Amino acid sequence: MTGFSMRRTSAAIACLIGMAAAAEARPYAPEMSCRSLAAAVQSEGAVVISTGPSTYDRFVSGSRYCERTQETEAAWIPAADEPRCFVGYTCREHQRDER
Repeated sequence: MTGFSMRRTSAAIACLIGMAAAAEARPYAPEMSCRSLAAAVQSEGAVVISTGPSTYDRFVSGSRYCERTQETEAAWIPAADEPRCFVGYTCREHQRDER
C-alpha cells in the first residue's frame, strides 16, 4: 500500500470511529431512575435524553447552556421510578409580548 492509500484508509477509519462515538446510545429515561437522570444533567450541563422509543429532547442545568434568544423552562419527564421527574430545564425561545 502506498503512503497516500494508507493515509486515506487511516482517515476513513478515524471517520468511522467518530461516527460510532456520535451514535452512542443516549440515556433512556423510562429505564433510569429520576435521581440518575437529574444527576446526569447536573454533571454534564446539557444532555440529550430519550423520553420514549422515538422521542428525545435536550435538557440543561441552567440558562448558560441556552442560546441568547432562549430562556429556560422547567422539564418534567417520566422516569423508571417516577411518572413526573424534574430533570432540569429545556431551552425555549423567549415569548414576545404581542401588544
